[in-house]
Amino acid sequence: MVLSRGILARIVARTREKVEFKRREVPLERVLSAAPTPGARRPFVEAISRPGRINVIAEFKRRSPSMGPVGSEAHPVHVAQAYEVAGAAALSILTEDEFFAGSLDDLQQARAATLLPTLRKDFIVHSYQVYEASMAGADALLLIVGALSRGELVELHKTSLETGLEPLVEVHDAEELDRALEIGARLIGVNNRDLQTLEVRLETALELGPRIPDDVVAVAESGIRSGEDLRRLRGAGFDAFLIGEHLLRSGDPGLALERLLEEGS
Repeated sequence: MVLSRGILARIVARTREKVEFKRREVPLERVLSAAPTPGARRPFVEAISRPGRINVIAEFKRRSPSMGPVGSEAHPVHVAQAYEVAGAAALSILTEDEFFAGSLDDLQQARAATLLPTLRKDFIVHSYQVYEASMAGADALLLIVGALSRGELVELHKTSLETGLEPLVEVHDAEELDRALEIGARLIGVNNRDLQTLEVRLETALELGPRIPDDVVAVAESGIRSGEDLRRLRGAGFDAFLIGEHLLRSGDPGLALERLLEEGS
């Protein structure tokens, strides 16, 4: 494990334990043979890098370690459809069960109910999870630089691309950004939430955005709550914006997204 303390370390440690248990209980061969063949991939990168548009990756999750219940009463199908109508470019679905109360079923249901490309948002630490995501029909998945060794990051990035999944490589500081660029990531997310302290600073993305090359699709994550936030981040070079809690806590996620897009225009 790369990190020795903080919420990220605890989640990653539990994830590694659960993946090892699942690999013993349900070997990969059974996963690949039992699951239906996923349909055609939806173009994730193209959807979130449309020029002249505010490209929002709208997120569904039931809870978070920092904020407690978020969308616990909501249904992934209803929320996903509302996001699509409101103008989302893509979906992000939390599938981690213990800390976020998510599941691959949430992803499958949400994706099937829309035409939007869908990101598996989870703590990916083993290729087993990449194949899981692929068989569940995901179009992209998250790789958190701070949760992985360099060797793991390289392997998981390569495996994702080989299976047709687009890896969104998430960073939190300049050192992690350098690691993401070093492996040739073409899709990089800057998370404004410090996963050690859970503090959110929009300045993280504003500082790192100009360092991301123009040929890399840049995604700002966490802490985006207003049209002004969107305008500032677009000015820093970001192509897309991953937004969840602000929308889910509004009581009407679709309407909240629609208003946010109007404010940011």
